[in-house]
Amino acid sequence: MANETMPTSPTAVAIAADDGSGGSPFGEANVTGISVENPSLVEGLLALAMNASGAERCRLQQQAEELLQDVACPSFFDMVSCWPRTPPGTLAVLPCFAELKGVQYDSSQNATRFCNVDGTWDNYTDYDRCEHLEQPPPLPSFEPEIELPTLIYFVGYSISLAALVLAVAVLVYFKDLRCLRNTIHVNLFLTYIMSSSLWILILSLQITVKLEVAGCIFLVTLFHYFSTTNFFWMLVEGLYLYMLVVQTFSGDTLRFRKYAIIGWGGPLIFVGAWAIAKPFFGSVSNLEHPSKLEIECSWMRESHIDWIIQGPSCAVLVINLIFLLRIMWVLITKLRSANTVETRQYRKASKALLVLIPLLGITYLIVIYGPVEGVGSHIFAITRAILLSTQGFVVSLLYCFLNSEVRQTLRHHFYRWRDERNILSGKVNNHHRRPTFSKDNSPRSRTESTRLTTTTSAPLI
Repeated sequence: MANETMPTSPTAVAIAADDGSGGSPFGEANVTGISVENPSLVEGLLALAMNASGAERCRLQQQAEELLQDVACPSFFDMVSCWPRTPPGTLAVLPCFAELKGVQYDSSQNATRFCNVDGTWDNYTDYDRCEHLEQPPPLPSFEPEIELPTLIYFVGYSISLAALVLAVAVLVYFKDLRCLRNTIHVNLFLTYIMSSSLWILILSLQITVKLEVAGCIFLVTLFHYFSTTNFFWMLVEGLYLYMLVVQTFSGDTLRFRKYAIIGWGGPLIFVGAWAIAKPFFGSVSNLEHPSKLEIECSWMRESHIDWIIQGPSCAVLVINLIFLLRIMWVLITKLRSANTVETRQYRKASKALLVLIPLLGITYLIVIYGPVEGVGSHIFAITRAILLSTQGFVVSLLYCFLNSEVRQTLRHHFYRWRDERNILSGKVNNHHRRPTFSKDNSPRSRTESTRLTTTTSAPLI
């Protein structure tokens, strides 16, 4: 029966430099009882083998063993383990590998390979005891697939969407608030609602499911259209205020139909031209710094052809900036001519300026360009996301919920509803009287008669 032994490791091979007979150390030497003619060469090859691994280590051991003159199974690499030199008729034993191709195995067990009597290895290596270990499931990765600015856009657009829907409902439902100025506000709010809704929808679909080509083209085109209409209705707001304040014409001189043609028809021309030219121009993708959220729809990638719609939007912002400067100049001139304290005049002018900035889209000019590298770029991206995503909320807050006319109308209808309910229930509150208005002093009459030229904040809001 063959002996089952652990094969001699190359590091355990003792090279006798001196056999005790006083001969030269470079004479005949014994390696574990085996004669060799050049022990220094064997030492060098074995030292190299110590620093190698796998097949290379086995190859170096084989070169060293070619100088040995006994019969044994040479070092052998079976594509998994390196079996060292083993005496004939012996079952070589090695510990199982701990890892192979990313799979963990039980290294406390052993693998075996038999060395035949004639000094040749058996054709089979027994790895049956090397069983792989059951690994615990990996911990879920908490690295977000969506970057922080994108998350801020999502939250900001959601808040703006809710506020804008409520603002449109208020301005449309109450007849006392129906006038040309509020109608223009409603159309501006609608562009905010549509662009925010489409942005949220596209992002949600991009994360959950793959957009088909046709669906991608349709949604992206709609998004660009309503985003462009948002800028053009800002232009309408600026034009209306400019004619009201600077040109001293009534805002009703231009009918709503003309404003609608500018706000809804103008973007249709530019977005239509963009949609026709987009398939013929390649997109510009940043391969060195890819986004965590991979864009699979080619129509969503930026390209030079996008300037067909970006150019008019930038022109609208520049025109609105000119309108703002002219309006502020007229307001400051009128305030100086009034008999009021100078500090109060500048306070009113500053308030009017802050109110007009989001309405005319000047916020976009503030964050149109910033750093692209370093910590500053991250701070700029977060700041830009906060300002742009919440602009719809700010506009609805200033021009609806904080508007004195809207608040007075809501208060008036609330008091009337409360009194009607008390009358029906037989509990009339005698100590409170609902405010009454004469025909000439109705809320709507005051709305139509109030003009921006006589005050700084209320008509603007």
